[in-house]
Amino acid sequence: MRVLALASEIYPLVKTGGLADVAGALPLALAKEKVEMRTLIPGYPAVMAKIEAARAVHRYEEFYGGPARLLRAKAGALQLYVIDAAHLFNRPGAIYQGPDGADWPDNAVRYAALARAGADIVRGYDVNYRPDVVHAHDWQAGLVAAFIRFDGAPERPGVVATIHNLAFQGRYPRETLGALGLPPEAFAVDGVEYYGGVGFLKAALHFADRVTTVSPTYAQEIRTAEGGMGLDGLLRARGDAVSGVLNGVDVDVWDPATDPLLPAHFSADAMKGRAACRKALQEAMRLAPDPDALLVGVVSRLTWQKGLDLLPDAVGKLGRDNIQFAMLGAGDSDLEHRFRALASEYAGRIGLRVGYDEALARLIQAGSDALLVPSRFEPCGLTQLCALRYGSVPIVARVGGLADTIVDANEMALAAGVATGLQFAPGSSERLAEALSRAASLKRDAGLWRTMQANGMATDVSWTRPARRYLQIYRDAMRDARGGD
Repeated sequence: MRVLALASEIYPLVKTGGLADVAGALPLALAKEKVEMRTLIPGYPAVMAKIEAARAVHRYEEFYGGPARLLRAKAGALQLYVIDAAHLFNRPGAIYQGPDGADWPDNAVRYAALARAGADIVRGYDVNYRPDVVHAHDWQAGLVAAFIRFDGAPERPGVVATIHNLAFQGRYPRETLGALGLPPEAFAVDGVEYYGGVGFLKAALHFADRVTTVSPTYAQEIRTAEGGMGLDGLLRARGDAVSGVLNGVDVDVWDPATDPLLPAHFSADAMKGRAACRKALQEAMRLAPDPDALLVGVVSRLTWQKGLDLLPDAVGKLGRDNIQFAMLGAGDSDLEHRFRALASEYAGRIGLRVGYDEALARLIQAGSDALLVPSRFEPCGLTQLCALRYGSVPIVARVGGLADTIVDANEMALAAGVATGLQFAPGSSERLAEALSRAASLKRDAGLWRTMQANGMATDVSWTRPARRYLQIYRDAMRDARGGD
């Protein structure tokens, strides 16, 4: 089976979030299932600098405002197509925003170009490759489903659209339709029209043969008025075409026994190195060298969605609980300011690093006793999966993929010896404080805590099962594209 994936970012070439991790890991996992996946990505500077064996399979004299080339290339084991279009992608700053932090004003055109190039591959622009399935990741790739339908080929591949976060939908004014390269008839309720504008993600959800999200619980949440963010009606109407496939992580990359970024290595059978990681983490974050404290790690965007605005109030409710925090993240400026003030007030107990540092993120996973993920909604979450691998007990809000991946340390789970973490009701600083206090109490029982760590480290968080689920979804999409035969 041949699958063409479209993604706006891919690890290890360019990454802003979990989408890149999935786009980079899934092709390797599917290769074990005899699926040949190639991924189409924009030619950002970071991508162009790292690809190998690039050759042009098509040249555009004019492609959304300038010349472009469609390259076939590779990066390690990843097989790629890359859009070499300097006028669209060769820019300073982050991939979605300019140096001023604002979205690039032509993002609609930039990611319409990604989708158009994907549809062109379907049309045969690389004569040596015709996909059986097209897999579009998030809104940036969403229009590929519309382009394929309006191109009107007598035979088309199955199309799968994956929602990584429904909050990001790619909504633009109606006036952008002409610049996107879609015909006027595309602007309809049964097309790309969405509340009077153009909806990239809406187009994907409408035209794709199959729609997936990144966890089963999130697949249910987004079909409710509360969680659907305006798209719940469409998602409910798609019925059984919508399903949730839990994400995995690359267990070769996320392995505390070999991770080159850690000061010491360890495994479930040899945990001694973890104590060295804890000591290094306390030193790096200027925390008191307290061996008895519950050391809680946070690696997150500092935003309302992630629930981190609840933590300052929760800290004030912890009373005599001996808890330290090692925090790494960036986001809302007001929240960053609050955490800087909190770290100053609780010097030695709260360590903060604003920004992102991959080595420190790995050290937090490896050196913390617990990892906190208090999200108000969370499609899947990868941080808690990595925490399981690294022996950090996740403390998570009971939403989305967090609810699907962590076994709460309730009385029955503790009695059965199957608990892997703690869950709590989202959106409340009181419930968050209670969960932290409960974790501090559980950690005082060293044997119980060690059992939870061992359970987590033994959990299969690999891509093996998700890859097999995607294989079946691809087969279903191919069948749907052929009219159900």
